[in-house]
Amino acid sequence: MFRRDEFGFPTFWPLQIGGWIFFYLLMLVAILPELKKPGMWAVNTACVLAMFIASFFLRPICRSLQKRGLSWIDLETRAFAWSLLAGALAGAGCEIAVPQLHPMQWADWLVNSIQTAVVLFLWCSLYFSIKQWQQSARERERLLRAEADVRDAKLSALRHQLNPHFLFNSLNAVSTLILEGDAPAATRMLSQIGDLLRTSLNEEVVSEVPLAQEIAFTERYLAIEQTRLGRRLRVEMSIAPETLDALVPSMLLQPLVENAVRHGIAPRLEGGSIRIQGDVHSDHLRIVVHNTGAHRVKVALKDLSANGIGLSNTAERLKTLYAGDHTFELEWPADGGCEVTVEVPFRQAQLQLSEPEEALCAH
Repeated sequence: MFRRDEFGFPTFWPLQIGGWIFFYLLMLVAILPELKKPGMWAVNTACVLAMFIASFFLRPICRSLQKRGLSWIDLETRAFAWSLLAGALAGAGCEIAVPQLHPMQWADWLVNSIQTAVVLFLWCSLYFSIKQWQQSARERERLLRAEADVRDAKLSALRHQLNPHFLFNSLNAVSTLILEGDAPAATRMLSQIGDLLRTSLNEEVVSEVPLAQEIAFTERYLAIEQTRLGRRLRVEMSIAPETLDALVPSMLLQPLVENAVRHGIAPRLEGGSIRIQGDVHSDHLRIVVHNTGAHRVKVALKDLSANGIGLSNTAERLKTLYAGDHTFELEWPADGGCEVTVEVPFRQAQLQLSEPEEALCAH
């Protein structure tokens, strides 16, 4: 197995040794009909060995030429000149290494030198090509890593934007309970808010989590709202089992559910219900959050910013994570209420979290 550098590319020595062995085998195959001639095998072995040694001396020269930032023509021209010199020395070495076959002749040395120089020049060209390919691949890798870092930083900033937003709304709800004289409910709600924020802070900040974990977090938030609204808030869950370990953006549901509670359920004296559905649709995970309420018209995605931080934040995170391979729609059905539909590529997490699944079963 070839050794590889930090970017996964094979290092020089495995390529050098493996390449020359392959060249040597090709040469043996090419002269296979003549191998029966006395000394033929020894001559070709000596020539390949001489070229192999010459390539060691050419390597630092090629490396030095490449670092100068020369144009490809200048690089090849100088490499050809050095190859001629190395080929002459290697050709002489090949003639000297097998003196018993025939006395050294200038014509034979010249032919061997030219042939060896051409092979070494091709070696230099291959060296330059591999190095430039590796350099461009490294630059692409660095660019991709930089883009990933920027994306993660943006997602992290968007996620952390939700915590103050949620906390502000929750504290307003606690203040309302205190003003209404419901101290036990206010105390219970403060405890639930503390537990939810502790969970949020203790969890590792990642861009995607299993749907089961996201449902469990959303259930903790709904428990807070049910403390405030009581029987006015009814919750229905319909999550397909095969979607529980599907990856979704972290804190995807909470802002959608919070928006449904604030704008759909809380303003109505009779309250209403929230229904959360999850299933697989055409290789995509589809999540629908529906709440009862008054009839309104469909809202375009470009107008999401007018609907509060939660929706605009969610739209921006979905765009950052999945580009065009996602759906995020809001509409108000004819029978009233609001319905948010999210579709993202269906990808399963490696491990399923048993605790969130137990929370789903106990719901």
